[in-house]
Amino acid sequence: MKEAKYTIGLDFGSDSVRALVVNVETGEEMATAVCNYPRWMKGEFCIPHDNQFRQHPLDYIEAMTDVVTRSLAEAGDDIRKNVIGIGVDTTGSTPVPVDADGTPLALKPEFAENPNAMFHLWKDHTSVKEAAEINAINADSDEDYLKYVGGIYSSEWFWAKIAHTNRQDASIRDAAYTWVEHCDWIPFLLTGGNKAEDVKRGVCAVGHKALWHKDYNGVPPKSFLTKIDSSFADFKTELLEETATADQSVGTLSEEWAAKLGLDQSVCVAVGAFDCHMGAVGGEIEPGYMSKVIGTSTCDIMVAPLEEKEHLVKGICGQVNGSVIPGMLGLEAGQSAFGDVYAWFKRLLLWPVENLSDELKEKYAEEVDSKIIPALADAAAAIEPTAKDNVSLDWMNGRRTPDANQELKGVLAGINLGTDAPRIFKSLVEATCFGARRIAERFEDEGVAIKGVIALGGVAKKSTFVMQTLSDVLQMPIKVGKSDQTCALGAAMFAATAAGRFEKVEDAMKQMGGGFDKTYEPNPARAEVYNALYKKYCELGEAVEKITMK
Repeated sequence: MKEAKYTIGLDFGSDSVRALVVNVETGEEMATAVCNYPRWMKGEFCIPHDNQFRQHPLDYIEAMTDVVTRSLAEAGDDIRKNVIGIGVDTTGSTPVPVDADGTPLALKPEFAENPNAMFHLWKDHTSVKEAAEINAINADSDEDYLKYVGGIYSSEWFWAKIAHTNRQDASIRDAAYTWVEHCDWIPFLLTGGNKAEDVKRGVCAVGHKALWHKDYNGVPPKSFLTKIDSSFADFKTELLEETATADQSVGTLSEEWAAKLGLDQSVCVAVGAFDCHMGAVGGEIEPGYMSKVIGTSTCDIMVAPLEEKEHLVKGICGQVNGSVIPGMLGLEAGQSAFGDVYAWFKRLLLWPVENLSDELKEKYAEEVDSKIIPALADAAAAIEPTAKDNVSLDWMNGRRTPDANQELKGVLAGINLGTDAPRIFKSLVEATCFGARRIAERFEDEGVAIKGVIALGGVAKKSTFVMQTLSDVLQMPIKVGKSDQTCALGAAMFAATAAGRFEKVEDAMKQMGGGFDKTYEPNPARAEVYNALYKKYCELGEAVEKITMK
């Protein structure tokens, strides 16, 4: 009987990183650990009211070291000695300026406290103006360079963030050798990379966020990029020409990182990708199903067999060959806020407890914080929806898809003096579900059929009320992945493939997949009511968008 082998999936989320140790032969999850980013949790380098969200590379380094060593300690020496690979997923687009060695500028003493030298988190929307300019420039271009990203460029993405930083901070513009996505930098770090030219760029990140496509032999030409910002004349676009899928190896652990993590130097490190893409693989995605990774935001992923001529889908976040499953077209959409909408409402209600009295805060804040959302969900679930209910918009962090517009804001409409907290919460949940329906309808309107939904992530696992509402609004069955860590599980599957255990990641999915925990079936009795409320949601959205864009 051959000795079991194991891989580690590293999942870098918005607030924390988690490590998952998985048995390659059975898919059994042997150990896990989670660590919050210490500086991020203190709110350092972020200005929320200005939509600035930056993360220090030390947060990633320290938290990653912690979760890997703790998970391996839990797993035990026999497992640790048989780890063969590490896979990495991160949020994105989350790029960072680096020097010629590939070192993030924030790790250099002169830039240690400069937010512009740090990772620009996906939800950093400081570059709304630059994104609008990119869209206007493309509209006047002879070549449509946005056709493979749904036709609209977002302030959440690579070029807009770099252009904004270059305009705001000449010291960063001049010191940056290039910019690197978070999911590409971690594998580079773990394998001891010391030249920026050697960063292996994953097709997932560069395709969905940096406009890479085989038609351009890389990213769009300088003649287009310099219209966005003149500084792009010096951008080394040749570093973005060659890409790799996540089933490939970057290399093996460096001596330094092998010693730091307690692993052998022979451990393979796979090419990185975005969390939702690896989560779709961890959740056993297949053609015809939409994978929804539901957390602070959502990422909606579909895969389709490659056709001779690529079928374009308008208004999504891109379609890239091999970004999810190598050899298949990966399509991405999503909502800029989902769980974040509920978190905002919780903070609103907690304000008196947190701010009016130190005694109240000490006695009750933690208890109320943990109980408030479950209590609201229970109360909201007891309210039978009607066509006269108030309607909200879920654009608290702008709209990602369909048709990205990060200038849009959330709305509570139709409230009166009888509207209480559970009814507002119910309306917010319905709004996030209506946002999901708009995405599903866009795919179907563009010729991509959806026969069901696979739901993954914290909200999918924890909230029966939200998931049943989503099923009722979509009028589709929703399968919930069994694993609590599907993104990390997907990363572990890619690690096993890159390490040579499987020929292709589909084989890893079959061998290591955990199946499904639960299926929500739509309540047909609510279809008519939710159709009426959804119509109001769309009409409200159209009106608000017209006012906002005046």
